[in-house]
Amino acid sequence: MNFTPDADQELLRDSIRRFMKTEVAPLVAKHDVEKTFPFELMKELAQFGYIGGRLSEAEGGMGLDQLTWAMLMEEAGYTWLSLRTMLNITNGPIHKLATEGTAAQKERFLKPLLASDRSVFTAISEPGTGSNIAQVQTRADLQGDHYVLNGRKLWITNGAFADFGIVVARTFSPDCQGQLSTFLVEREVSPFESRRVDTMVLRSTGTAELSFDNVKVPRENLLGEEGSALKRMLVGLDAARVNIAMGAVGAARSALELSIDYARTRTQFGKPIGSFQLVQKLIVDMTVRVEAARALALRAASALDANQSDARMACSIAKLYATEAAHEVASMALQVHGGLGYSTDYPIERIFRDTRGGTIPEGTTEVQTLIVGREILGMSAIA
Repeated sequence: MNFTPDADQELLRDSIRRFMKTEVAPLVAKHDVEKTFPFELMKELAQFGYIGGRLSEAEGGMGLDQLTWAMLMEEAGYTWLSLRTMLNITNGPIHKLATEGTAAQKERFLKPLLASDRSVFTAISEPGTGSNIAQVQTRADLQGDHYVLNGRKLWITNGAFADFGIVVARTFSPDCQGQLSTFLVEREVSPFESRRVDTMVLRSTGTAELSFDNVKVPRENLLGEEGSALKRMLVGLDAARVNIAMGAVGAARSALELSIDYARTRTQFGKPIGSFQLVQKLIVDMTVRVEAARALALRAASALDANQSDARMACSIAKLYATEAAHEVASMALQVHGGLGYSTDYPIERIFRDTRGGTIPEGTTEVQTLIVGREILGMSAIA
């Protein structure tokens, strides 16, 4: 199977790399320390397809296929995993609004998202609910012309920054008795509390805990049909897993290239450390993991493009392997760099932290293992 970029993809990739190197990379260290995010970059990144690029041209996108989108995710991850995460958290709602939103919702929410005039979060996880979406306890009660939301959401990416989000809640109305629905909740229209949650990884992504205490949400802000959220949320997970996998590949490639440069220039005992057998072993092991992870992730993206029957398994395999491999590569890169790798003045320690963050969201490594096992054996280990 050939995943070599064609001429147009190469041109796009080269343009992205120039932009990332000159406009994004110089900002990373500052924002990682200050735990902020340069939202002004989103408008500029739109020219490459990073904002809604998977939508058709009629919908305001570029009609990018999964393989091209995977390439974009690798380049974002190479430069800054927080950036890839914020792109993912933006494009997920864009697709949901494009496919499920009413005309009014598209005008009010989708249009400004595509223009990067507003930022968004998706609130699923709760203090007692992680991998099992069906256990969501946040409640939405229909009362006249609005829903009343009560509950808490935790580990919400961009929850500290965004002015609106998609909230998943257990819904109660004459037509829905406890099934999950999704709601568009605006901070100004339906005020809720948010508390910044500092994390070891992805420090610029505004992770937060959100609290909804009798928060009134207009009835017209129901996104999609009542009670249909669980099935709809699961549908988008395969593509999200490829996004994370390719971002991990990018970060691993960055750690590898930094290590190669360092091994060639750092001298010990009168010669470059790259001439030492054990350092070469580390570089080779890193290279194998990067190449294998990329191949698996591109294979999964291709399976999604072709709507192949094994696409789900391919996406889980890619996510499982690439995220674990990326952190292994970052660990080996730290070993190559020695004491310098610990320094916050050098990117290795950030890559080491951030690659650890990929093994949990969109289904942990353990969940991916169970999914692949179910696909292979035809028997579920999940009750």
